[in-house]
Amino acid sequence: MEQHPTFHSGSHQNASREPPGSESSISPAPTPTPTPPQRTPSSSSLHKSSISSAHGHRSSFAENLRGLPSSPRSQRHPSFTQAAIQDLLNHPPVARQHNPRFAGRDWRDIAIGELITDDDVRWVELDTSVEDASMALVKNTTSNVVLIRENTTSTNPISTFDYSDLNAYVLVVVGLGQPPDDLVALYDDIAKRAQARDSIPLRDIQPLCRKETLVTLQGDEDLARAIEIFGSGIHRILVTNFQSEVVGILSQIKLMEFFWNEGIHFRVIDELYPKLMKELGVGSQQIIAVNSDSPLADALTLMNQEGLTSVAVVDNGLNVVGNISTADVRLLISAASLPLFQNTCMHFVSVILSERGVEQGKDSFPVFYVNPYSTLAHTVAKLVATHSHRMWVVESASPSPSTPSTPSLPPTVLVSNSTPASQSAVAGTHYPSPSVPASALPGSHLSGRLTGVVTLTDILNLFAKSTGLNPSDPNEQRARRRRSSSSSIRPSIDSSRPSIDMRR
Repeated sequence: MEQHPTFHSGSHQNASREPPGSESSISPAPTPTPTPPQRTPSSSSLHKSSISSAHGHRSSFAENLRGLPSSPRSQRHPSFTQAAIQDLLNHPPVARQHNPRFAGRDWRDIAIGELITDDDVRWVELDTSVEDASMALVKNTTSNVVLIRENTTSTNPISTFDYSDLNAYVLVVVGLGQPPDDLVALYDDIAKRAQARDSIPLRDIQPLCRKETLVTLQGDEDLARAIEIFGSGIHRILVTNFQSEVVGILSQIKLMEFFWNEGIHFRVIDELYPKLMKELGVGSQQIIAVNSDSPLADALTLMNQEGLTSVAVVDNGLNVVGNISTADVRLLISAASLPLFQNTCMHFVSVILSERGVEQGKDSFPVFYVNPYSTLAHTVAKLVATHSHRMWVVESASPSPSTPSTPSLPPTVLVSNSTPASQSAVAGTHYPSPSVPASALPGSHLSGRLTGVVTLTDILNLFAKSTGLNPSDPNEQRARRRRSSSSSIRPSIDSSRPSIDMRR
């Protein structure tokens, strides 16, 4: 699913090679093996060569072997780290599917209606139960959202219901919600009704849900307008017809898939793909993560409080060992899943991988990280393949062992560990040690120390600016999501020190 650079063996390899066994042939006057350009034999080889020339006797077979320069292959600097090579072996590149109808066109003039389908739209009503709305959400794998309308005859959405809203509801039901003073009674009422298995309509939980601005565009609007909106931090756009009826949903990931598959038709975009993430400077060094030993409740609460769709799971050395997203909350909506809240994040990661293996019929360990020396193409391919909103950036050595890694400012990493608030939320709860150690998961040893994050918003913002558009600062939208939380929010990353801060 990913695109990778083609391996080249280097300029030192000749187009033709000596036949096998030619290196061991003995001649009266051995000719020194020519060295590759910009390569010099070792000092020991020069010393032995001078001794051989000083004496007029025939060189022995052993002396010939000792006098040969070291193999250029042993001196060649690898162009990929071991982790990158292993990642390439695990995820071989897959050819992109290009649509010829976009060839020769300026992407900024393509209408957004050309990228949507009717399957994107799923409706529920305000009086639909949360349980039924959750089932509709799980079934809608194309857009991961359902639209809420007043009644079945209405065509105008008044709100949305997505996995972030489901996460907020689940936290309240299991007693982990942190309501402001004016919503304490509502939180208690919803928790009691859920535990009594009463039907709760979406209308009653609206104060719990975090509301993102509903942005609508007509289907004949061009992609230039859409990418400016997405590059500003908005995650989805409702597409309407001339009668203002919603006929589709355009999301950030769908637009990213378009640019990945059709980028070859758009020169400005295609020229960005071979560049390294380090060169482009996209992403952020401000990261929020959760410790693998922390209870799952910490990760869910953290995403709800900070308005995030996923968090990195790290070990005590800040090495990325997994990823938990709001979409994984679908595994927590049955009563049988209640014990998962009492276990660790690392255990839940193993549950996610097991569930994915059942769905796909094979073992799966999706890679949610890149490094500063990954190309933009490599990063976008991973985002598209995993349908993720973000990739974690991990520390990586320089591709050349003789070149030290470039120093950079230390990242700000807020790592949530077991917090008293989450532990006391459920009376009598005990959080055991990890059921599955991080080192036991396949592929975990291939990651590295967490140093940053790059999101779909960051890359779409880059695409917009590279073509002369002017998206607004996405940090404004991110701050708005945190402010709109109905929970009491812990100190955010904006006020943290520029160093690694381990939350205890």
